[in-house]
Amino acid sequence: MEYYFAILLFAFTATITPGPNNVMIMTSGVNYGVRRSLPHFFGICLGFPVMVILVGLGIGAVFERFPLVHEVIKVVGVAYLLYLSWRIATSSPVSLEGGEGKPLTFWQAVLFQWVNPKAWVMVTGAVAAFTSVSNGIYFQVLLITSAFVLAVFPCVAIWMTFGLGLKKLLKDPSHQRIFNVAMAVLLVSSIAPVIGELVQTYS
Repeated sequence: MEYYFAILLFAFTATITPGPNNVMIMTSGVNYGVRRSLPHFFGICLGFPVMVILVGLGIGAVFERFPLVHEVIKVVGVAYLLYLSWRIATSSPVSLEGGEGKPLTFWQAVLFQWVNPKAWVMVTGAVAAFTSVSNGIYFQVLLITSAFVLAVFPCVAIWMTFGLGLKKLLKDPSHQRIFNVAMAVLLVSSIAPVIGELVQTYS
């Protein structure tokens, strides 16, 4: 029980902190509303646990054997997040009643997990910290996955509905521009350690 509580604590702490998924779903909640953001929401909440299972049960071993594959995914992920940050920062204010623009689809959000640096840190950190070869790796990975399932729905929902709560403040287009720029900066900040690591590696 204490072991599982430790996994749950890790999952909730890692999931509630700012990162690309949370910043993007909050921005979506503000710009498109909760209803239109639900496919994005479920894409995160189902896509991330699937990633935990697949990495925990084998893909991690591929990356250990072929580190270059992991490096390529990391670079692609950072580049994509920088592109998203630029798109968010330069986007025109939209109607907060939900008519304009397109939030991420379910499958876009699912696939995004695989290029999300924070997701990789969370998965590899959890698998490294809470599994051991001698104690049944498959069962341990399933326990970790279940903990993230319990954590991800409420934590991501908080960020999405927090965005909804900002709507009243952001009906003014100038306020919305400031918000989008701030979210873009926060998104870049969330991957700053990964960017620093890449710069250090390849400089």
